[in-house]
Formats: sequence, structure tokens, C-alpha cells
Amino acid sequence: MRNKNEFGIREFLKDYPGMSLVPSRGSSLVLEGVFSFSGMPKNKLSITDSYQIRITVPEKFPRAIPTVVETVRKIPLDGEHHVNNSDGSLCLGSPLRLLQKIYENPSLVGFSENCLVPYLYGASHKLQTGEDFPFGELRHGDKGIIDDYLVLFGLKTADQMKQALLLLGIKERIANKKTCPCGCGQRLGKCSFRQKLNRYRKLASRSWFRDHQAKLGAGK
Repeated sequence: MRNKNEFGIREFLKDYPGMSLVPSRGSSLVLEGVFSFSGMPKNKLSITDSYQIRITVPEKFPRAIPTVVETVRKIPLDGEHHVNNSDGSLCLGSPLRLLQKIYENPSLVGFSENCLVPYLYGASHKLQTGEDFPFGELRHGDKGIIDDYLVLFGLKTADQMKQALLLLGIKERIANKKTCPCGCGQRLGKCSFRQKLNRYRKLASRSWFRDHQAKLGAGK
């Protein structure tokens, strides 16, 4: 079992006493139990709620995203509550945006506060009021991810976004010789857009970007 101090595990268990470490296979860390939270965003409904969940923390965290499963189906698997049909995991947001939030506070408490609680607040809000998620929703699947990445990169087309992911999947010195995806017509190394890409290079490995790009069909 991994060190209980790693990535603030003790702080997480203190803040969320209903959760416990459970035995797991391989190198991933697994926490399971009742996750309780309270939230009252500005001009929003005050909500206190709890969910029975399992969090699987990959060995490469914080440069890889934990998987969260709500284990008793309090959140309906109906296509309207952002639960992945394939494995029952919660769709907390686009992968790159989640990595960005984790990078800002690379601990399990940070992941919970910045990624998990906002989703659970939104799910509770929808279940209690029947209204949409209060912080906005991405379209389902790759379309929503692409929409969000256009915002993150400040680009206009899906092809530009896919090219940006492609460049993040190769060495910086090689990427800088390629045409910049922003549409300026210059090499990336001559354009200020490279500074934005370099900020994202800190979030994950080149192999992560390559794998993610392939799953989105980038470069086709």
C-alpha cells in the first residue's frame, strides 16, 4: 500500500471521515465509503448531501486523473447526469481541464474540492430541483471535450485543436518546427501560442497527450 502521506491522503481522510482506504490490486490507490459535502455557491441553492463512492487514484496522480464511481446508483444512469455507461464512472469534466485543476492543487483534497464536489453539487441540484446542472454542461462524449478544448486553447476549429494535441504529444524542440495550429502561418517556435502549449506540457506526459489525441481521432 502506498504511503498514507502521499498526496495528502491523511488530510483527505480527515476531511472526509466517511471514506476509507480499501485493499486494491496493482499500484492504484482505492478509497471507498460515504463522501459527504456541503456547498452554497454565490446565488445558488445551499446543498448538503452524501454519496457512496469509490475513488481509484492511479499511480501517476497528479499527472493522471482519478476515476470516481457512485456505487449505489443514487445518480441515475440515464444519459442525463453525466455518468459513463461503459464503467459507471462519473464524468467530472474534460480530461485536460481536470488535469489543469489538479495541477493547481495536486492533492486528493484539491481533487475533491475542485473536481469532485462541483460535480456532486450539480448532480444533487439536478436531482432535487429537476433543473439542469447549475454550472453549465458539456455535450456528451468527444463533442463536449472538443468544445471545451477550443475554449482552453483559444482556437476556432476542431482541426486546430487536434493539431495542438498532436504537438503536445511530441518533444518540444520538434513541435517548434511544425506549423502553429493557431492559423498564423508561422512555425510554432516563432509564435506566442507556443507559450500556451508549454503551460499544458506541465500537466501530463507526452504519452498521455498522444493517447488522448488518438482517442479523439486527432490528426485524421
